[in-house]
Amino acid sequence: MPGVSGKGPPQVTLPRRGPGRPAASGVPATTLRVACYNVRSLRDDVDALVRVITAMRPDVLCLQEVPRLLWWRRAVLARRVGMTVAAGRRGGPLAVLAGPGVRTVHAEYHLLRPFPPLQRRALAIAVVAKDGRRAAVGSVHLDLSAGARLWHAAEIAEHMARVRDRFGVPDVLAGDLNEGPGRPAWRYLTRRYTDCFAAAPEGDGATFPAARPRHRIDGVFAGPGLAVRACGVPRATPADLAAATDHLPVLADLVFHHDLGDECRTGDTHLRTICS
Repeated sequence: MPGVSGKGPPQVTLPRRGPGRPAASGVPATTLRVACYNVRSLRDDVDALVRVITAMRPDVLCLQEVPRLLWWRRAVLARRVGMTVAAGRRGGPLAVLAGPGVRTVHAEYHLLRPFPPLQRRALAIAVVAKDGRRAAVGSVHLDLSAGARLWHAAEIAEHMARVRDRFGVPDVLAGDLNEGPGRPAWRYLTRRYTDCFAAAPEGDGATFPAARPRHRIDGVFAGPGLAVRACGVPRATPADLAAATDHLPVLADLVFHHDLGDECRTGDTHLRTICS
């Protein structure tokens, strides 16, 4: 198995700030809005799904369980919500979508180690640029088997580290982990990433099942170089959230630490950042 040691990053939170307010440096901070959503092969109410995604207004959307056979439907969905497919693979279950004003710099798709007879898992990565800032964003969907989840979490972290180092950018992971906080794969990832909801919760965190959410098994995880302004299940019409798919989405507003100026060096105990 890839290495499983390492210390966790400091939690990263930022005080809420209006979208137009400049950072401490006087330059408006670039907010990268990253969301994840398990769409269950678009088998549910697609119109409700479109309304939920449109209401979120994500810059980057990490999708899980996109249609495999009718793979072209992901592009149709992207067009309906005003986004483009930044990363994915024909017949693959993952995709990364990019919103208006977001440019795709690079894309990768990796099949992870097989564990027959379990479903083959993968990782979709897009390096995106917004307002002159770049980040690597990975869409993930871990297995129902605990052993496979932990192995793949380590494998995914290695792929993300390679892309992060190659492009010199911070990275974000988002997706369906099929387990909750405190479980082995979740713990492994949070030794390397910040659990955005735990760091800056806004609203609810439970994501499954959508009709009566009791479990937080979906999340957004921010790597060093990014600070979390807010994260949680986004506000949308409850009926649409219940009808769109069997998971709820998670939405995180992230800020590049280069935009924070003196905020990165503050001693304020209410502000915790990972300005490395």
